[in-house]
Amino acid sequence: MIITHTKTQFKLLQKQLYQQPVLLLNLSMRFRFLLFMVLLFPAVAMAQSGMIKGKVMSTDLQIPLNEASVFLTNSTYGTATASDGTFTLANLKPGQYELVVSYVGYESYHQTIMVAQDVINLKIDMHLKSYGLGEVSVVSHKFSKENFAMFLKYFLGTSANAKQCKIVNPKVVDLYYNTNDKALEGHSDDFILIENRALGYRLKYLLNSFKYDGINEIISYGGQPLYEDLKGSKTQQAKWHKAREEAYYGSSMHFYRSLINNELAAQGFVLYHLVRTPNAERPPQYLIVKKIDKFEAEGNRDSLIHWHNLYNLRRYIETLGTLPLLPEDIMAKTDRPDIFGVTFPGCLYVVYTKKLDELPDEQIYRPLNMKNFMVSIITLYTKYAFFDLNGVVISNKATLYEGAWARNKIPELLPVDYAPDDKKAKLN
Repeated sequence: MIITHTKTQFKLLQKQLYQQPVLLLNLSMRFRFLLFMVLLFPAVAMAQSGMIKGKVMSTDLQIPLNEASVFLTNSTYGTATASDGTFTLANLKPGQYELVVSYVGYESYHQTIMVAQDVINLKIDMHLKSYGLGEVSVVSHKFSKENFAMFLKYFLGTSANAKQCKIVNPKVVDLYYNTNDKALEGHSDDFILIENRALGYRLKYLLNSFKYDGINEIISYGGQPLYEDLKGSKTQQAKWHKAREEAYYGSSMHFYRSLINNELAAQGFVLYHLVRTPNAERPPQYLIVKKIDKFEAEGNRDSLIHWHNLYNLRRYIETLGTLPLLPEDIMAKTDRPDIFGVTFPGCLYVVYTKKLDELPDEQIYRPLNMKNFMVSIITLYTKYAFFDLNGVVISNKATLYEGAWARNKIPELLPVDYAPDDKKAKLN
């Protein structure tokens, strides 16, 4: 039996969301963190309300655009422009967002916005899509039930929540499968409409890019989701409320927010360094997959069993640190009070002690004396990963998740303006 090990990277945006902050590394690690926390708390304690106003115009036709979609990606904040092109987004939680404006026949507009107490006024110029002869034509692929089924498996997952999710307009997703690379790629030119009846959300998702790498078993996707609350009875609303809290606790959003507020231990997170070296007894992944395909086609049972056994070998020899890490061991201060950084050698091994993992990944290393707690592993593609006040990683292509967080796909994700009851009480 082949054990599938799926890794995923969330918040994989196509473009850099912000100008990378400057790291301040001239202080000792421990002192720098203490100073950082002193400066941080006033920013976190600000009044939790902001506002964006603006007007959307067609640059080419010099007219206001009516009914243009305006929203802050990955949130519940969205609206449509009035007949004169104006819009207002009010009662916004402070933090960094990507503002997106979409209108049929026009290029989508994107701008990184930092919401605070001040009212932000914008003039947004939209440009008609150009279809000049010199441009590269965009190829649309015929809808395939097989490709879409594969897309559902890796975009929505197979969890209990996923079984309560439905994509209303499947044909809006353009998918292509490359047999040689075992790669499924896709995007959408219009909103994918997703009904999540597990958490009580209706998502409008502009999918910039999706890729499932079947050889290395890595899923990556990026886009702009807008969350809307579904309507339901009081009983249904209470059920969704409970499910959202369940999804939040132990999530990556919960982790980063706890790190900002120096609450890791209180919230149940324990961190360790994980050092990995490649397993010399295991051939490269691409070679194993190639051999399995070859011997399956030939019907060579003995060779197939041999290569399946190699597939099931652990990919790394792993050593877990014995002493838990402190927040200051991984935090890096930036020149912006609203942006935070993490850095660490090797991998970061994150244990959430307030939940047991009912579906542990057999490829995730666990000490024999550790309970079956939820475990996630973070690998950095870059030296630093940056995240904002909302607990969302905003560095482009910076992090790779394994374990519990890798299984949290669209059906488990929450909007960035979500807060559990205990945090709401502190703000009121």
